[in-house]
Amino acid sequence: MRKYITYPMIALMVFSTGSLGMQTVSAQSASDFDQKIETKKSDQEAIEQKKSELTNEKQNTKEKLNENQEKQTEVNSKIDGINQDLSDTRDKIDAKEEKIAATNAQVDKLSGQVNDLNKQVAQLKDDIKELKDRIKKREKLLKDRLRSIQSNGGSMNYIEVLLGSKSFSDFISRASAVNTIMDQDKDIMETHKQEKQEVEDKQSEVKQKKQEAEQKKQEAEDKKASLKNQKQELKSLKSQLDDQVDEKESQLDELEDKQEQLEEHQISLNDKKDILRKQKEANQKAIEQAKRNKEQAKQRARQAATKSHSNTSSSGHSSSDSSHSDSDASGDSASQSSNGKFSSPVSARITSGYGNRGAEFHPGIDYGVTLGTPVKAAAAGVVISTHAEGDGTMRGYGNAVLISHSINGQSYTTLYAHMSSVSVSSGQSISRGRTVGASGNTGSSTGPHLHFEVHKGGWNGAKSNAVNPLNYVN
Repeated sequence: MRKYITYPMIALMVFSTGSLGMQTVSAQSASDFDQKIETKKSDQEAIEQKKSELTNEKQNTKEKLNENQEKQTEVNSKIDGINQDLSDTRDKIDAKEEKIAATNAQVDKLSGQVNDLNKQVAQLKDDIKELKDRIKKREKLLKDRLRSIQSNGGSMNYIEVLLGSKSFSDFISRASAVNTIMDQDKDIMETHKQEKQEVEDKQSEVKQKKQEAEQKKQEAEDKKASLKNQKQELKSLKSQLDDQVDEKESQLDELEDKQEQLEEHQISLNDKKDILRKQKEANQKAIEQAKRNKEQAKQRARQAATKSHSNTSSSGHSSSDSSHSDSDASGDSASQSSNGKFSSPVSARITSGYGNRGAEFHPGIDYGVTLGTPVKAAAAGVVISTHAEGDGTMRGYGNAVLISHSINGQSYTTLYAHMSSVSVSSGQSISRGRTVGASGNTGSSTGPHLHFEVHKGGWNGAKSNAVNPLNYVN
């Protein structure tokens, strides 16, 4: 692993080696800063490339959103059409039900009429039975008279009855009796004939009325069955329409869910683009700082060489006091972690490691700390961005900080999440161990802890280039 030369060591080497040492140290320092500048420039190019990719992805997402919106409009139009058909079908079902109700009333009425006719038939049958009984008795009476006439030698001799009168009054009586008998016989025969005809007529009437009532009732029953079939067909159609509505509404729900996901993705892309912009600003600041540090290193080397030359000329031997002039130089804040390792942001046990955690991937490690524990920067760098729980960015992370680092020619990004407070600001240069906030329980968190991520390169989403922090932390 490369060992960077600190500024106190520069002074010591200049004193030992003279102007040649100054040139060597100056060249080495310039090379280190040049390497950092080139790394940051490379990061800038990568950021521009990612920004271009995000722009294309945003355009694709926008097109998908528009396409999804058109599909929703189309599905809504189909749902409106189906709902109209459904409304028409319901109206038809209601009309059929009204007709069925009217037919039921008609069937009930006809059933009442049939019942009345059945009662009339029963009464007619009683009347017919009574008539038949009278006819039967009359026929018996007539048969008896015929037998009497037969036993008397054939026909009744009404003349003998009249001539057998003993007096005129007896004659009148006998004549009247004969007339009465003859009239009765005639009436009996007429009544007999009429009642027999009446029986036939009533039997015919009963039969006809019963047939008419049964026919009307059957017609009503057929109509009712037909209406029920039509109603069933309408219900089947309604069921199909209901299924179509359910299907279309399900499609609409899916499209709306997809729309929401696309909108969330669009917001996420906007967040990423904003973070890339801030990463670019942080990198540019780091480049400018590296250039300044490079010039400062050269100037300090020149000053040390001049002082060393002056001391050599005046005394002829080296002096260890020359080292103190640069002993407090801060150098490049982003290079203070030049050993290639990160320090732990908090001193606590790890409660959840990096990698798969059930059905989810955990892109960092969790430290079990109490609420309000100071959180330190794992390495020197520049704050890319800070995020508050309610600002709509970095959803799920709550209050969070992203810091850009450059270590041994490699860019890294560290993330500190779920904090209760943040104490740095975007674009701020910070040293290793600088407090960036306090641990908390914000965002998607089930208890106070610190979530810590390390990304090799710029931050482009939780899973894009996350690495196991334990492989980088001292």
